[in-house]
Amino acid sequence: MLIQALATDFDGTLALHGEVSDATLEALARFKASGRKLLMVTGRELPDLGRVFPHLGLFDMVVAENGALLYRPDMAEERPLAAPPPQSLIAALIRRRVEPLSIGQVIVATVREFEMHVGNAIEELGLDWRMILNKDSIMCLPAGVDKASGLQAAAAELELSLAQVLAVGDAENDLAFFAICGLSAAVTNALPAVKAAADVVTVGEAGVGVEWLIDRVLDGSLTPERARA
Repeated sequence: MLIQALATDFDGTLALHGEVSDATLEALARFKASGRKLLMVTGRELPDLGRVFPHLGLFDMVVAENGALLYRPDMAEERPLAAPPPQSLIAALIRRRVEPLSIGQVIVATVREFEMHVGNAIEELGLDWRMILNKDSIMCLPAGVDKASGLQAAAAELELSLAQVLAVGDAENDLAFFAICGLSAAVTNALPAVKAAADVVTVGEAGVGVEWLIDRVLDGSLTPERARA
């Protein structure tokens, strides 16, 4: 089965320290010019992503806030996939002096050192929310919302079969959407657990690894069947 779409994480995968190289941008453009689809699947909030990456127009769909928000760059349309965070949770985290504290349309995020405080707040409030780890960060989202649920919504809107999607990432929160795609790849700088779960480990870190993947999809040497043979 041929790969018809690339679903890629942003930080640590496409980008290093928030920057995407010209060579990686050129590879993405080649992939798109082949008639295939590009999807970004990121934990970042959309305004922040737009500030650091002014090339969202390359993508057919952006799944932001770790699966909680869809954005179609061609139409400049965004759609939350869950309700806003409860004010009670935000107030509880402020009382606990959780800082930094980032609040998106759905997601609530902070750094990992506050894991116990965040967990206690969710439990005490009796919320059906959970924490998702992303290296040194914690993201809080309603139960059932993750990169897999967001990518499923994006694929449905684009009429894509997930069996024809190549997923690429580097961190724990990427494992969710690895599990639903036809092929998964970890960049060389990915966490060991992510490499172990992936079908393919790239040659090259971050954007260089994505370029390596794209070249192999375009020359026909990387397919789910060949990767698992």
